[in-house]
Amino acid sequence: MMSTKACSTMYLRAILFALLSVLSFNSLAADTPSKPGMQTRAGLYVDAVEAYDMLTDSTRKDKEVILIDVRDPVEIKFTGYTDLTDIHVPWKIIDTSKWDDKKQSYGGYTNPDFAREVEARLIKLGVDKGAHLIFMCRSGSTRSAPAADALYDIGYPNVYSMTDGFEGDKSKSGEHKGARVVNGWKNSKLPWGWKLERGIAYGS
Repeated sequence: MMSTKACSTMYLRAILFALLSVLSFNSLAADTPSKPGMQTRAGLYVDAVEAYDMLTDSTRKDKEVILIDVRDPVEIKFTGYTDLTDIHVPWKIIDTSKWDDKKQSYGGYTNPDFAREVEARLIKLGVDKGAHLIFMCRSGSTRSAPAADALYDIGYPNVYSMTDGFEGDKSKSGEHKGARVVNGWKNSKLPWGWKLERGIAYGS
């Protein structure tokens, strides 16, 4: 039988380990974005490489990390997908019956059931509210941040917005000016492909 002193020592070590784990995650965090639309209430941000490290680092097995892709299903089909995705629920859904003259593109609408659908998937996976949830959209500008806020508002405190998204930022010069070839999951040589996974892809 363990002595009271030995039990106390083990307890303190466990607390110290937990604190170090939290600090190690925070040390990865990307800087707070300067654009208000990219900022979140939780104030937690990662870039694609940091997100990959969180998802794959074997030394952090004590911390559950979930990657949530919030892009539209059609967008994923034609721009790519990573099989490290745990959940796919779109924040905004493209509607081909709506045309946006300003953007010269199809319009869409915000998914009214987003938070409920994500939480249902989390519960199905057995994920508790203390898990670290990483939200990924195309570029980290208008969808991953409000998506993170939606889960934060229903009691998930560790929500991260991936600031460079799946495709990254647009090049400002050179032959690829205007194309999304800067940073992001796809341009950081992280694992991705075209094949979607049944059961994870939205509606499958």
